[in-house]
Amino acid sequence: MTTTSVNQAVALSRGFDGFIEFLHDQHAGASTLSPKRFGDVLKIDLQTLATQAHVHRNTISRAPASESVQKYLREALRVLRAASDLSGDVKRAIFWYRNEPLPPFRYKTAEQLVTEGRIEDVLRYVESLEAGAT
Repeated sequence: MTTTSVNQAVALSRGFDGFIEFLHDQHAGASTLSPKRFGDVLKIDLQTLATQAHVHRNTISRAPASESVQKYLREALRVLRAASDLSGDVKRAIFWYRNEPLPPFRYKTAEQLVTEGRIEDVLRYVESLEAGAT
């Protein structure tokens, strides 16, 4: 197991706060998230991440702190946080985000909806699930 894999596993075991801490790219700036680490955790390559963020593939590696990349990561994290709060488990939230077809959205995943910019729709959906669960 690589050092990054160990760090990732430890971070995810500490909940969403550990996940955010793992994503923090201290070398790129005080408020910068690491696209590489995000891709590692979600098991997506940088080309796919660039496509999802609607940026050129080189932007992810050469300008990871660019506003367009950071905005996409922040929006994805908003949805992942809501899902994590609902499920109580970051790993389960990541699985849901990437894989669960959502019937109200023509069976698209949360990941597909975030890529389309439909963050608020997904958040309302998660809130409705939370309201139904209480």
